[in-house]
Amino acid sequence: MTKADIVENVYEQVGFSKKESAEIVELVFDTIKRTLESGEKIKISGFGNFIVREKKARIGRNPQTGQEIEISARRVLTFRPSQVLKSALNE
Repeated sequence: MTKADIVENVYEQVGFSKKESAEIVELVFDTIKRTLESGEKIKISGFGNFIVREKKARIGRNPQTGQEIEISARRVLTFRPSQVLKSALNE
């Protein structure tokens, strides 16, 4: 499913114009993006949690050459589905 598909679903189910539906979807995604960039976690009831984690720098290995390289510290995004979502997927 793409962002355009989400806009189309909002348009069909809510009854806003396509332009309003696109603005709403874009606003929701922008809000989620800004919140995650600031390091906060997002909890959507019945769906799941988006969590930003800090990973420390570590030594890795190039699988082709075997040479050791340093993997820099970074932030990663993880998603943990809620029990409701897990149940819906496994029905």
